[in-house]
Amino acid sequence: QSWAGESFYNDQIDAVVDELNAKGLLTESEGATIVNLDAYDMPPCLILKKDGSSLYATRDIAAALYRKKTYQFVKALYVTGIAQTLHFQQWFKVIELMGYQWAKDLVHIPFGLVSLKGEKLSTRKGRVVLLEELLTTAIQKTQAIIDEKNPGLEKKEEVARMVGVGAVVFGALSVNRIKDVTFSWEEALNFEGETGPYLQYTHARACSILRKAGFSTDEDLVFDPEKLAEPVTLKVIKTLYLFPEKVMAAAAEYEPSIISRYLIDLA
Repeated sequence: QSWAGESFYNDQIDAVVDELNAKGLLTESEGATIVNLDAYDMPPCLILKKDGSSLYATRDIAAALYRKKTYQFVKALYVTGIAQTLHFQQWFKVIELMGYQWAKDLVHIPFGLVSLKGEKLSTRKGRVVLLEELLTTAIQKTQAIIDEKNPGLEKKEEVARMVGVGAVVFGALSVNRIKDVTFSWEEALNFEGETGPYLQYTHARACSILRKAGFSTDEDLVFDPEKLAEPVTLKVIKTLYLFPEKVMAAAAEYEPSIISRYLIDLA
C-alpha cells in the first residue's frame, strides 16, 4: 500500500506545466493557464490560477504520471462521488492529448450520495456521520436486538459485531453504486429482508444443517446424483453455476451490487 497526499506531488507540478507547454497544449484565459477543451464539448481544464498556483487537475495529472512511471499500472481506478465526473473527464482528456496511450486505462468509478433519514450528509454544512460512529451504532443496535430475541446466545458481543458491521457493509454494496442511498437502520438490520443479516442468518442455518447431518469437512460431502433432482435443489445448482459469470460481470462493470444481488438470490 502507498499513502501519498496531494502535497507529495507539489515538486512535480513544474515538470507537468513545462511538458504541457512544450506540447503546445497551454493557453491563457483571463490570467489563468488552461488547456482548451472546446473541441471535446467540455469546459477548459484549469492548470494554473492567476497567481501561478496549481489546481486539482494539475496535481491529478502529476499523480497519474508518477503512478504510471512508478507502478506501471494496468488500470488506475478513481473512486469518488458522481459530482466529480466532469473533473475526471477533463484531465483524462489532457493526459490523452499529451500523447500517452495509457490514458484509456484511467477509469473514474463514480458513486451516489448517502443520506441518513433523508438528509444528505455534508462536510461543509456539518451534517456528517463518521464511518466509525456508524459501525459502533450498528453494533450497539444489533446487540439490543440479540438481547431481546436471543439473550442466551453465546459470544453475543462477537456476533453483534459481525452482524452489525456486516449490515453496514452489505447495505453499501447492495445498491447500484451511482444511485443515491438513504440509509435506514430498520432496513439494514432486518433479518428477513434483502440485507447482510439475512445472508449471515441463511449461512448460519446452512452450517447448522451440515453439522446436524454429521458433515464436518468438505471431504465428508458425497453427492448422490439421484437426490439432486428435486426442483428446489436444481434451482440452487443452477444459481451456483452462475457465480463465475456474476463475478466477471461485477469486475467488468465495477459494480459490486451484481454480486450482492446474486447472493440474495442464492440465499
